[in-house]
Amino acid sequence: MKTSLLKQCVAEFIGTFALIFVGIGAIYHFGSVPGGLLGIALAHGLTIAVMVSATGGISGGHLNPAVTFGLLVGGKISAKDSAAYWVSQLVGGTVAAFLAGNLIANAGASATSIIVGGTPALGKDVSAGQGILIEAVLTFFLVFVVYGSAVDTRAPRIGGLAIGLTVALDILFGGPLTGGAMNVARWFGPALAANNWKDAAVYVIGPLLGGGMAGLVYGRFLIKQP
Repeated sequence: MKTSLLKQCVAEFIGTFALIFVGIGAIYHFGSVPGGLLGIALAHGLTIAVMVSATGGISGGHLNPAVTFGLLVGGKISAKDSAAYWVSQLVGGTVAAFLAGNLIANAGASATSIIVGGTPALGKDVSAGQGILIEAVLTFFLVFVVYGSAVDTRAPRIGGLAIGLTVALDILFGGPLTGGAMNVARWFGPALAANNWKDAAVYVIGPLLGGGMAGLVYGRFLIKQP
């Protein structure tokens, strides 16, 4: 029996909440530590791995508007369900950002500064155009792996492990350049919580472009046809 859309949306909210909540905390703890990029990448990747595994049987474990968009382009989800998923993901990311910032806040760092620090941002000398392309390529990898490890009927049943590892490796490359968001909700939640909308186009256009391209390439061409 098909899971109700409400239950699917609750799962998407929880999984996306976890990603942004842990992500902001990891950036706060490891961002100033030498070699801290590895810790940040692992925190995001491990969270996605366990949450995709936990929610996969309920909602498919998208936890990312770009993943949902890629599956929409590939014909694997309806426009109605996609819209509901997007709302759940964006709300989950926003609530997580507010809560994480306020729980971590201390005498040395305000909630707003923590949330701003946890919002994906362009690195030094990285232009908006470069940022869009970097986010698009990284998100293409992510959604391609989602198709290849979770959607395709030929896919190995390894839970969210491959997807989580892709998030981690993408951040190892893209973290210093764009923050390695690959996820509109990963940017939108902290941006809304901190009212920090700088370079919005990078984190909306880039992931959706990459996710959509993966949907076309894998979802419409490479996938095993019924």
